[in-house]
Amino acid sequence: MLGVELRYQPERTRTYLGSPSIVRLPDGALLASHDYFGLKGCPKNHEGEESLTSIYRSEDDGRSWANVTHIMNCYWSSLFVHGGGVYILGTSQQYGSVVIRRSSDGGFTWSHPSDAASGLLFKGGAYRDPPNYHCGPMPVLEHRGRLYRAVEDCDPCQWGRGFQACVISAPADANLLDAESWTMSNKLPFDPKWVPAAWGALENPGWLEGNVVATPEGELCNILRFNSKPLVDRAAVVRIFEAGARISFDPAGGFLDFPGGMTKFTIRRDPQSGWYLALVNDNTDPAWPSQRNVLSLYASRDLTGWRHVKTLLKDDSGLSYEDSIRLTGFQYVDWQFDGDDLIYLVRTAHRGAVRYHDSNRILYCVLKGFRGLLEAL
Repeated sequence: MLGVELRYQPERTRTYLGSPSIVRLPDGALLASHDYFGLKGCPKNHEGEESLTSIYRSEDDGRSWANVTHIMNCYWSSLFVHGGGVYILGTSQQYGSVVIRRSSDGGFTWSHPSDAASGLLFKGGAYRDPPNYHCGPMPVLEHRGRLYRAVEDCDPCQWGRGFQACVISAPADANLLDAESWTMSNKLPFDPKWVPAAWGALENPGWLEGNVVATPEGELCNILRFNSKPLVDRAAVVRIFEAGARISFDPAGGFLDFPGGMTKFTIRRDPQSGWYLALVNDNTDPAWPSQRNVLSLYASRDLTGWRHVKTLLKDDSGLSYEDSIRLTGFQYVDWQFDGDDLIYLVRTAHRGAVRYHDSNRILYCVLKGFRGLLEAL
């Protein structure tokens, strides 16, 4: 068994499970979320966009889960605990507004972002009219009294080339449901001319799903997934200035050799050891640049040199090599430090999925005693 199955979605529904996020609550329970996608089967809102998120609690450290509620017009969202409450921050729908909700009762009920005073932070356009805000369940970083999170505006609304990187931030002691508390940086489109000539022609270069992290020197940057097909293992580093009001990119030093950079990854720094950790789909075969059937833990001291720590998940279904890459995915992982352990939630396509991307399961997993593995590096 690869992990505890939080949810299984039958393939005949043509609805797939996305954007997992997980936190440990102050009351000791675990809270998890995921959304739904799929062109032909997924429930959609009045604009014909995917927009539904489900919330789960576990009272027994993840051995069992209860679906406690659903949230409409909540998508690509991440959970985080702050100031005694739990928040969920993301978009209102696929390519929608940036919205935030708060729960004061452990995830059973949530505020509603009806206006700028109640969580509607940055309003998107109707359907695919810009701005078209996009993100994933990316980390919320608290740094020097301020909260930071990466988002994108997809304008024009073309996956890959259309993504413009940006960062939103707010004072940590502010009313996070009030749009006046939040600042959005400038929006930075990717220029294909920035691609190094030595890489050759890339099919659809662009950046998305960024991680705001603090460097060892205390400076802020946004490390983004980079769509580099047919190359693999690249990421882009955007610098953050003026308390999140301004970002910039220097192509001379802004690309990073990063394992699994073609797919969504999450970076966090261990406050005890100082290591930066990332759960990634490390690419074991460059002939398959979209490979997601292996999940591994990597570590870095300085955000530039990354070392393999442990392979966490790989296909046990008995499929052939090619079919495993084509049909299996352990992807879009969200994870947290949990004492001496790492807990993580995985969007999973496994045993019956129609393809690696179209996930039919959400798995909960635990890596026990991870710091012991770092001592051997």
